[in-house]
Amino acid sequence: MSAAGIPLPPRAARVFRSTVHGLPFGGRMRHLPRIRSGEPLVLVPDPPGAGMETVWVHLLAGDVVGHLPNEIGSWLGPWMRRGGQTRVRLLRVGDESVPSWKRLLVEVTCG
Repeated sequence: MSAAGIPLPPRAARVFRSTVHGLPFGGRMRHLPRIRSGEPLVLVPDPPGAGMETVWVHLLAGDVVGHLPNEIGSWLGPWMRRGGQTRVRLLRVGDESVPSWKRLLVEVTCG
């Protein structure tokens, strides 16, 4: 169970690390030079009925930098819409030598 009292799904972890996908789209890479490891981020799930369960990763200023992998979004999005809360911090920002889907690593705490 999470700290907020909303039970996590059986396959969920209370604390986990994930890469951020979708960086090359919509000019999102332009944000990378100004973000640093340790920085807090915000997760926003798609609204109900949007199709795929995508959980978007935003800077505190509101800019979208990408999304969590679909395997995570499939349980995290519905849990968040039921009132589950997350804390997210950026662990690593890779440079251009790192593939885009591995460039940002975040740690998510549920509850």
